[in-house]
Amino acid sequence: MVKRSIVFSIIICMLILLGGCSSQPTVIEHKAENGHLDLTQYHLKNEIIPLDGDWAFYWDQLLEPASMDQGQLSGYVSFPSSWNKYEINGEKIPGSGYATYRLNFTTAEKQILALKILKVRTAYKLWVNGELITSAGTVGTTRESMIPKYLPQVVAFNAQPGDNEIVLQISNFYRPSGGLLNSILIGGETQLLKMRYLDLSYELFLFGALMMMGVYHLALFLFRRKDKAPLYFGLFCTLVAIRTLFIGEAFLFSFFQALDFESIYKIQTLSFYLGVPLILMFFRSILPLYFNPLIIRSTQIIAGAYTLVVLFTPTWIAAIINPLYQIWTVLMIVYLFAMLIKIALHREKNSGLIILGCLFLIATCFIDIIALSDLINDSSPPLLRMIFQGDANSSTGQLIFAALYSLLLAKTFSESLEYRTVMGEKLAEMNTHLDELVAQRTTDLTVSNQKVEQQNLELEQINQELQRLSLNDPLTGLRNRRKYKETVGLEWQRCLNHHKPVSLLFIDVDYFKNYNDLYGHVAGDECLIKIGETLKASLSRSSDMAVRYGGEEFLVLLPETGKEDALKIAALILKKIESLAIPHAGSVVKNCITISIGVATLLPSLHSRHEDLVKIADKALYHAKSQGRNQVSYRDE
Repeated sequence: MVKRSIVFSIIICMLILLGGCSSQPTVIEHKAENGHLDLTQYHLKNEIIPLDGDWAFYWDQLLEPASMDQGQLSGYVSFPSSWNKYEINGEKIPGSGYATYRLNFTTAEKQILALKILKVRTAYKLWVNGELITSAGTVGTTRESMIPKYLPQVVAFNAQPGDNEIVLQISNFYRPSGGLLNSILIGGETQLLKMRYLDLSYELFLFGALMMMGVYHLALFLFRRKDKAPLYFGLFCTLVAIRTLFIGEAFLFSFFQALDFESIYKIQTLSFYLGVPLILMFFRSILPLYFNPLIIRSTQIIAGAYTLVVLFTPTWIAAIINPLYQIWTVLMIVYLFAMLIKIALHREKNSGLIILGCLFLIATCFIDIIALSDLINDSSPPLLRMIFQGDANSSTGQLIFAALYSLLLAKTFSESLEYRTVMGEKLAEMNTHLDELVAQRTTDLTVSNQKVEQQNLELEQINQELQRLSLNDPLTGLRNRRKYKETVGLEWQRCLNHHKPVSLLFIDVDYFKNYNDLYGHVAGDECLIKIGETLKASLSRSSDMAVRYGGEEFLVLLPETGKEDALKIAALILKKIESLAIPHAGSVVKNCITISIGVATLLPSLHSRHEDLVKIADKALYHAKSQGRNQVSYRDE
């Protein structure tokens, strides 16, 4: 009960903290009509007001304040919104193009005010009372003549008593929809800067916290590589953290204004595309019974295909297909939610925090997908735009999820320590009664002395068999790790005395866990037996030794063997294993069982140890796996 209270208190405090970091303005129903907005009733230095309503719209025209009277008014349009939903002369306006907006507003007195500008697709220039006060990118009438840029900013200007004029040129040839998707806010410069700095601080807090979570879990994976959950979770946290720098107030755009728009857009898009398979792979790794491997694989394939499109095509193509991936993401969110319900019904151990954290992540991701769609950006109800405003909600959800998952890890670690303490106490209790136990066993041995003499021969045979079994792997018949440790030291000393090199092959079966998942452990054992037979048949000298090092890992010790011969043997083994043609539908490399081999060669010296050979070979193996698997990699240090 106490533990539940602690967890509940942590969640409530987290929600209060994260919710308090938001600084969204109050939505005011007072809107511009026919391109005019009366603000004389507001004390603008102390209030923040969105300049929403009907703005004068000049489509296919880039007009400056001095030439506004020469332009042809296309109509009054709702602001903010994308211009795609409007028609001129019965024809719908495309996303690509350019236009000029104008708004007249009235103030009561002369004063210094400021405007806060967020998302404009994708370049603009803004005048107030005939003075150019800010711009982002280069406005142009063609894709070649414009330069896109995303630059949230706060700019000050001198407001005159009575009528004031805002003229805004916008051009877009890089995104499917054009226009301005967020309200332009007017108010005191101090108030608007405070709002911007609070938003920047919160986004940097999200970035730092998520990056630390990501690095922490990646470090966990480095110390325990067989458990892939920390790897997937760490990469997902890192992707979300990187994405946080390019959304909202866009910290990197603001402080590094020379950044290329297309490159940054590709990075931001890839963080979204790659995040979907990573989070599903994470859940598959911690709860494998509930997540279908075919669905996970399809998610990986689709994400991979979209990634290639983003990397090798212009941004406007990625922007067009992005809604399709958003729909796919929604389907995966529904699938994940369904699996969470199934997990909750089965009451899996320690699943409560995982489910709660994932619900936060699902909700915030869903909000972000809606916020990034044109439906909400063009929605007329201001309250709905306020709820779905901004695109950093998923970062907040991921931070909550990561915090709850870390809390679960801490709980598991605490339970492990408690178990070790209990076992230690039991062991101490057994030790206190050890003398009594020894005396009793001695009495039993004395009584059965006659039987011992009769069984000496049988015991000798049993001891020989046990000795053999203790040095061999019972499944593959290869030498085991114990025999390897006994042999490698002797061979190392022998090669040291004769100045001969020692080589070691470190072998790992690619995607063997997937093989067991698909075909079962019986088939997995048969696969390991065939691999063991192949390794044994590949040895040419009596001093060579094949070892089952553990699970799907094998060693081949090659005394008096140099680098070139070791690489030839490794290549031969690689080819033989592939020629077995053991089907493996779960392999990303091939449709059959393959292996990765790390090769290391050392000349023994007084300053080296045979343990270094295993470490170097393991690094070579890691390099072979990171380069795509089913290959041989060599390292000499």
